[in-house]
Amino acid sequence: MEHALIAIIRIHGKVGLRKGIKETLTNLRLYNKHTCIVVPNKPVFIGMITKIKDYITWGEINEQTLRELLLKRGRVAGKLPLTEVYLKEHAKISFDSLVKEIATGKKQLKDVPGCKPFFKLMPPRGGYERGGTKQPYSLGGSLGYRKEKINDLILKMI
Repeated sequence: MEHALIAIIRIHGKVGLRKGIKETLTNLRLYNKHTCIVVPNKPVFIGMITKIKDYITWGEINEQTLRELLLKRGRVAGKLPLTEVYLKEHAKISFDSLVKEIATGKKQLKDVPGCKPFFKLMPPRGGYERGGTKQPYSLGGSLGYRKEKINDLILKMI
């Protein structure tokens, strides 16, 4: 089954990054540590992900986690929360139908007027995996590809 969306979370901070890595993180709007974006599973984004794989973690996000992320961490201009009322007034769409359209790939966050296309998260409750933030996920750390386990990390960080 082709997954429509990939969630990317920046794990590494700003100090000591090469210019190319820094530019790629900026292009993806991953400005700070613990910032999350949701992008479609397309070759353009996969290429960017492979370039910055040592500074991020990523995986396929499911619809329930996307709903929680939008509900609790979605923001509009002026640091206001993304609410049902705002969506009705500005985008003429309900919250549930927005989540479904984003999950199926019909809409993106940038299509909602005034909505910020990234999410600021907290450090994960209970900390990262035992291997820390410098080891790949496959070796017990927190960097790199983690398939559906990204949903558990996002829920810990909301």
